[in-house]
Amino acid sequence: MPRRVVILGGGTGGTMMANRLRRRYEPSEAAITVVDRDDRHVYQPGLLFVPFRLAHADEIVRSRRRQLHGGIDFHESAVEQVVLEEDKVLLADGTHLPYDVLVVATGAVLQPEETEGLTGAGWNENVFTFYDLQGAEELARALEGFDGGRLVVSLVDMPIKCPVAPLEFSFLVDWHLTERGIRDEVELTYVTPLDAAFTKPVASAHLAGLLEEKGIGLVTEFATGEVDGAHGRLVSWDEREIPFDLLVTVPAHGGAPYVARSEGLGDALGFVPTNPSTLQSLAKPNVFVIGDATNVPASKAGSVTHFEGETLEENVDRLLAGEELSAEYDGHANCFIETGFGKALLIDFNYETEPLPGRFPNALGPLPLLKESRLNHLGKLMFQWLYWHALLPGRGIPGIPEAMPTSGKERQPEAV
Repeated sequence: MPRRVVILGGGTGGTMMANRLRRRYEPSEAAITVVDRDDRHVYQPGLLFVPFRLAHADEIVRSRRRQLHGGIDFHESAVEQVVLEEDKVLLADGTHLPYDVLVVATGAVLQPEETEGLTGAGWNENVFTFYDLQGAEELARALEGFDGGRLVVSLVDMPIKCPVAPLEFSFLVDWHLTERGIRDEVELTYVTPLDAAFTKPVASAHLAGLLEEKGIGLVTEFATGEVDGAHGRLVSWDEREIPFDLLVTVPAHGGAPYVARSEGLGDALGFVPTNPSTLQSLAKPNVFVIGDATNVPASKAGSVTHFEGETLEENVDRLLAGEELSAEYDGHANCFIETGFGKALLIDFNYETEPLPGRFPNALGPLPLLKESRLNHLGKLMFQWLYWHALLPGRGIPGIPEAMPTSGKERQPEAV
């Protein structure tokens, strides 16, 4: 009998792992099933460009089923519950899926309903998010009709998918308004619950400098308690207010709803407690987690999922062979950060090393770190092709190692 591998989630992590494991095992060795509630795979980095008409739905949405290699079963249904003690998954359509290995790859979900007023008066009228396709398309129409006033970009709470995306939107909307000739008519403000522009000190200093250079106000330590769309007010828990004419917000995130219904699987936010080096869940040895569904202290970003893939593939094999797991994943993440006007900067970091200046992927590499360049912008655009043709099929990206490269990174300045 082949071993039964069930993968919950047909997004980046689930698709990549299914394809990696299919290439590793013959069908007689492993039966692989991917479960997802729909057949729409969205290239999520592309959502950033939709509000500016730089990307369209038909370019960033494809069939989940068609991204899977032959010999992988795709089951279209929502997940009702994981029963850990019985090694089975209950689906909303009544199907029971027993497993020998379970991979949780259902990511993070938006929870706008958790913030008072967010989906009330003004939702998709003067209050928007670009973190889903509908919201991004509605925002595109709103930006076309926006002629000036107070534009606020905010994130409600951490963690969120792609932590740099709200900053990228701020830089791109600055560019967009400049191109339209109305930048001087807009008061643009970036609002964050963090105590700085970003979570890492050296990168935060660079990003805060860019905000200042572009005339974008920065409000830190703002914990959003209410969104009053009717009166254009963003209200914090300590009763500070920020007025807006147009609000672009990133709602709170949590794990997939079934995680909370599965006894022993998740934490209070619905994410799955996970060994940060092996990617084995803390719930049960035959359960692994990848991507945004984990609670590991790494960014919830596509690059993280890609770099986790090699370790997770190896550890599924080791578990099935009864061997000790590999603890190779080091928290490696990198992100191209669009800064507008055809430029971007690149950050590369892991659990221990924050983003630093230098070159990537090594000292002779073509890409500058923490520095705006046209080449970084082109790298961001090229990544979409790599996503569909290398990352999702389960291949490595040439020249980009899974472990964070140390060559080419400058030492952290003493003053930081």
